[in-house]
Amino acid sequence: QVQLVESGGGLVQAGGSLRLSCAASGRTFSGYTMGWFRQAPGKEREFVAAISWSGGSTYYTDSVKGRFTISRDNAKNTVYLQMNSLEPEDTAVYYCAADHLSIATMILKGFPAYEYDYWGQGTQVTVSS
Repeated sequence: QVQLVESGGGLVQAGGSLRLSCAASGRTFSGYTMGWFRQAPGKEREFVAAISWSGGSTYYTDSVKGRFTISRDNAKNTVYLQMNSLEPEDTAVYYCAADHLSIATMILKGFPAYEYDYWGQGTQVTVSS
Protein backbone atom coordinates (compact mmCIF):
# COMPACT_ATOMS: atom_id res chain seq x y z
CA GLN A 1 0.00 0.00 0.00
CA VAL A 2 1.34 3.39 -1.07
CA GLN A 3 -0.20 6.79 -0.41
CA LEU A 4 0.67 9.72 -2.67
CA VAL A 5 -0.10 13.37 -1.95
CA GLU A 6 0.51 16.09 -4.53
CA SER A 7 1.08 19.75 -3.76
CA GLY A 8 2.36 22.90 -5.44
CA GLY A 9 -0.39 23.56 -7.93
CA GLY A 10 -1.90 26.98 -8.41
CA LEU A 11 -2.57 29.83 -10.79
CA VAL A 12 0.26 31.19 -12.90
CA GLN A 13 0.55 33.42 -15.95
CA ALA A 14 1.72 32.07 -19.27
CA GLY A 15 5.50 31.87 -19.32
CA GLY A 16 5.70 31.36 -15.58
CA SER A 17 6.85 28.40 -13.52
CA LEU A 18 5.54 26.02 -10.89
CA ARG A 19 7.08 23.11 -9.03
CA LEU A 20 4.83 20.23 -8.09
CA SER A 21 5.71 17.84 -5.29
CA CYS A 22 4.47 14.33 -4.59
CA ALA A 23 5.07 12.94 -1.12
CA ALA A 24 4.88 9.16 -0.76
CA SER A 25 4.28 7.00 2.28
CA GLY A 26 3.67 3.33 2.91
CA ARG A 27 5.88 0.76 1.23
CA THR A 28 9.38 1.42 -0.08
CA PHE A 29 9.33 4.47 -2.33
CA SER A 30 12.61 3.78 -4.09
CA GLY A 31 11.26 0.56 -5.59
CA TYR A 32 8.74 2.35 -7.82
CA THR A 33 8.91 4.05 -11.15
CA MET A 34 7.21 7.39 -10.58
CA GLY A 35 5.24 9.44 -13.02
CA TRP A 36 3.07 12.47 -13.57
CA PHE A 37 -0.17 12.52 -15.53
CA ARG A 38 -2.59 15.33 -16.21
CA GLN A 39 -6.25 15.61 -17.09
CA ALA A 40 -8.03 18.64 -18.47
CA PRO A 41 -11.83 19.02 -18.38
CA GLY A 42 -13.46 16.87 -21.03
CA LYS A 43 -10.20 15.14 -21.94
CA GLU A 44 -8.63 11.80 -21.10
CA ARG A 45 -5.85 11.50 -18.59
CA GLU A 46 -2.53 11.80 -20.41
CA PHE A 47 1.03 10.87 -19.54
CA VAL A 48 3.40 13.74 -18.80
CA ALA A 49 6.69 12.44 -17.39
CA ALA A 50 8.31 9.45 -15.67
CA ILE A 51 11.46 8.76 -13.69
CA SER A 52 13.22 5.49 -12.91
CA TRP A 53 13.80 3.95 -9.48
CA SER A 54 17.23 5.54 -9.10
CA GLY A 55 16.39 8.78 -10.86
CA GLY A 56 18.93 8.04 -13.59
CA SER A 57 16.44 7.81 -16.43
CA THR A 58 13.57 10.11 -17.36
CA TYR A 59 10.97 10.24 -20.10
CA TYR A 60 8.64 13.02 -21.24
CA THR A 61 5.72 13.45 -23.54
CA ASP A 62 6.61 15.55 -26.58
CA SER A 63 4.54 18.56 -25.59
CA VAL A 64 6.54 19.21 -22.40
CA LYS A 65 10.07 18.32 -23.52
CA GLY A 66 12.46 21.15 -22.79
CA ARG A 67 10.01 22.82 -20.42
CA PHE A 68 9.31 20.27 -17.67
CA THR A 69 11.81 18.38 -15.51
CA ILE A 70 10.97 15.40 -13.32
CA SER A 71 13.22 14.49 -10.41
CA ARG A 72 13.09 12.46 -7.22
CA ASP A 73 14.65 12.40 -3.78
CA ASN A 74 14.31 8.88 -2.41
CA ALA A 75 15.63 9.91 1.00
CA LYS A 76 12.67 12.28 1.27
CA ASN A 77 10.20 9.93 -0.45
CA THR A 78 9.34 12.74 -2.82
CA VAL A 79 9.10 13.22 -6.57
CA TYR A 80 9.00 16.65 -8.22
CA LEU A 81 7.85 18.16 -11.48
CA GLN A 82 9.47 21.48 -12.32
CA MET A 83 7.33 23.22 -14.92
CA ASN A 84 8.79 26.19 -16.80
CA SER A 85 7.49 28.26 -19.71
CA LEU A 86 3.96 27.25 -18.85
CA GLU A 87 1.28 27.57 -21.50
CA PRO A 88 -2.52 27.74 -21.22
CA GLU A 89 -2.68 24.24 -22.74
CA ASP A 90 -0.85 22.97 -19.65
CA THR A 91 -3.94 23.75 -17.55
CA ALA A 92 -5.13 20.51 -15.95
CA VAL A 93 -5.29 18.51 -12.78
CA TYR A 94 -1.89 16.91 -12.32
CA TYR A 95 -1.65 13.47 -10.76
CA CYS A 96 1.31 11.67 -9.26
CA ALA A 97 1.45 7.92 -9.86
CA ALA A 98 3.60 4.96 -8.80
CA ASP A 99 4.32 1.78 -10.76
CA HIS A 100 6.17 -1.36 -9.71
CA LEU A 101 7.41 -1.95 -13.27
CA SER A 102 10.71 -0.55 -14.50
CA ILE A 103 10.82 2.56 -16.65
CA ALA A 104 12.23 0.45 -19.49
CA THR A 105 9.13 -1.73 -19.37
CA MET A 106 6.88 1.30 -19.21
CA ILE A 107 8.56 2.86 -22.25
CA LEU A 108 7.78 -0.30 -24.20
CA LYS A 109 4.20 -0.23 -22.97
CA GLY A 110 3.76 3.46 -23.74
CA PHE A 111 3.04 4.50 -20.13
CA PRO A 112 -0.60 3.41 -20.05
CA ALA A 113 -2.44 4.74 -17.02
CA TYR A 114 -3.89 1.32 -16.20
CA GLU A 115 -0.41 -0.06 -15.49
CA TYR A 116 0.11 2.29 -12.55
CA ASP A 117 -0.53 0.83 -9.12
CA TYR A 118 -1.15 3.95 -7.03
CA TRP A 119 -2.41 7.48 -7.64
CA GLY A 120 -2.53 10.73 -5.73
CA GLN A 121 -5.61 12.91 -5.43
CA GLY A 122 -4.37 15.48 -7.93
CA THR A 123 -3.42 19.15 -7.78
CA GLN A 124 -4.87 21.86 -10.01
CA VAL A 125 -2.59 23.82 -12.32
CA THR A 126 -4.14 26.79 -14.10
CA VAL A 127 -2.18 28.85 -16.62
CA SER A 128 -3.69 32.16 -17.69
CA SER A 129 -2.94 33.83 -21.00
